[in-house]
Amino acid sequence: MQNSFESRRRFVTSAGKFAAGSMVGIAGVQMASAAPARDASWTWPWPYAALDPDTVSIYAHDLFWGGKACCAGAFGGIIKALGETVGAPFTDLPVEIMLFGHGGGVGWGTLCGALNGSAAAISLVTPKAVSDKLINELMGWYTATELPTVHSDELASAHRYTDTRFDGPLPRNVCGSTLCHISVTEWCTYAGAKVADTARKERCARIAGDTAAKAVELLNAEFAGQFASVFALPASVTQCMSCHGTAFADNVAAKMECNACHPTAHSSGMSVELVSPMPAGFALDQNYPNPFNNSTHVEFSIPQREQVSLRIYDVQGRLVKTLVDHQDYDAGTYEASWDGIENSGREAASGVYLMKLQAGTYHRTIRLSAVK
Repeated sequence: MQNSFESRRRFVTSAGKFAAGSMVGIAGVQMASAAPARDASWTWPWPYAALDPDTVSIYAHDLFWGGKACCAGAFGGIIKALGETVGAPFTDLPVEIMLFGHGGGVGWGTLCGALNGSAAAISLVTPKAVSDKLINELMGWYTATELPTVHSDELASAHRYTDTRFDGPLPRNVCGSTLCHISVTEWCTYAGAKVADTARKERCARIAGDTAAKAVELLNAEFAGQFASVFALPASVTQCMSCHGTAFADNVAAKMECNACHPTAHSSGMSVELVSPMPAGFALDQNYPNPFNNSTHVEFSIPQREQVSLRIYDVQGRLVKTLVDHQDYDAGTYEASWDGIENSGREAASGVYLMKLQAGTYHRTIRLSAVK
């Protein structure tokens, strides 16, 4: 009996020691695996320090070619520079969280990735009221600026970018939209390029740098107490919203150029007629009269059924008028007329314009002059 009691006492004592040791061990494991304590800098908005726009532009461009594409590239350009200037928490943030934004959202062509990534970085370091005004300015700048910028051409030609696979100048145009598919398509049409071309990819790499650099310029100005908005909605948008905005139909909420998606919404004074069903080949003849005052005519020919676009741009690359919008035409020679009215409904100003025909893989551009 004595031995049995003593055995039970030793068991209970040992079990108690084991349980106590287990709790200490578990607590030790929990303490070892706990997340590190966060300091005040982890509270949103995160801290900001003035950055060099060129440094950010180069980082974003090179991240694009390094596999991060446009969205994570632009975001990463800013975050990498802040990591070097501020340190944590930016050094602990994986820029890959913005990879989804490439191609306007995994190729869906919505918001331009360069804008998406740059706007995310602005939102990370500013409260909503501030980020709203800065991002609005950034988007307005994007829609109204010839991109890629001349400065990005200079960075490329000076081999400031680490990735130098394409160091020549690129065509620049004003797309009038924040949407990826409009921005890319308008540029490809204007430049006579394909989406898969290295030049098109380099164009988006430079725009990632341009946009990230612009975001930093806006942030620098804001934190220095010097930010002032310069963007104003185009008259064409104001005109459209006078009918579709809150004062009347209230069925549109947008700030972009409407004609980018709706080029024929207010079309007038244009026509395309078949002249001959027996063309000799592809052609876009010079318009007549040229220079013109009120209206002008042009003939184009296609030797086979093709999808045709016939558009007029100003010398800054802004789309002025869409005469034919990706429509199928049978073989023939056609005459198109333009009465000098822009897509917006405004009368085109005096000056030089570019008319571009795209029919299948055929591209041709002519110059025409309006004298009012």
